[in-house]
Amino acid sequence: MNWGIFEGLLSGVNKYSTAFGRIWLSLVFIFRVMVYLVAAEHVWSDDNKDFDCNTRQPGCSNVCFDEFFPVSHVRLWALQLILVTCPSLLVVMHVAYRKAREKKHREAVGEGGARLYLDPSKKRGGLWWTYVFSLVFKAGVDAAFLYVFHSFYPKYTLPPVVKCHVAPCPNVVDCFISKPSEKNIFTLFMVVTTAICILLNLVELAYLVSKRCHEYLVARRSRAPHKGYPSDFATSSCKQDDLLLDNLIFLGSDTHPPVLPDHPQDHMKKTVL
Repeated sequence: MNWGIFEGLLSGVNKYSTAFGRIWLSLVFIFRVMVYLVAAEHVWSDDNKDFDCNTRQPGCSNVCFDEFFPVSHVRLWALQLILVTCPSLLVVMHVAYRKAREKKHREAVGEGGARLYLDPSKKRGGLWWTYVFSLVFKAGVDAAFLYVFHSFYPKYTLPPVVKCHVAPCPNVVDCFISKPSEKNIFTLFMVVTTAICILLNLVELAYLVSKRCHEYLVARRSRAPHKGYPSDFATSSCKQDDLLLDNLIFLGSDTHPPVLPDHPQDHMKKTVL
């Protein structure tokens, strides 16, 4: 595996993520991927070879192993990690597409022309929806695999001894699982980290949605006219300096005051503030 390319992909995902996304990324690639590569594969490497049944009947051990282990833990985890990390790479590709489009646009209109994106990596428009979709997809995949694991292995644990009575076993036989305690520890560890990842995805999703709603309300409030005042007064209220001149205020008019003559008392009424 080319770790340089892998490191580049990780740095790109980390660059375009929020604080919650960076925590999720660290949790996935330190506590899930590294544990899977370093420890889990070695723990489950001998599960079929060391699955013993107290019978000499040919094929009984293989059939019983398939009965209780329809899918290996490590293969399920491998598929889960692939599906979970792909949406983050989709965000990176979307940003790369934006940058390429912006570059072509700049070449067409010149440096002084308008820009398509002020910041191609800013989560606005389609990129925001791509990021939200990635969060929903990652949380959904992790939740689905938790359900699959619970369906295959109730309570996410393995018993030290299982009873098997499928053909071609002559009768009910006892089969012994290799290193059940160690496998249970790793399984529970992966389950807990998966649950934490789901929680981080939901928190980040709530953060993005609440932030967008707050920005929308602020923009709507700034566009709305002043409540309780006529629209013409609301339009001219920002120009109140035009209505005041020294210690004079002109009543009943929204227009600029005329130039005062030498004796203003002969031409208009003034009110001393």
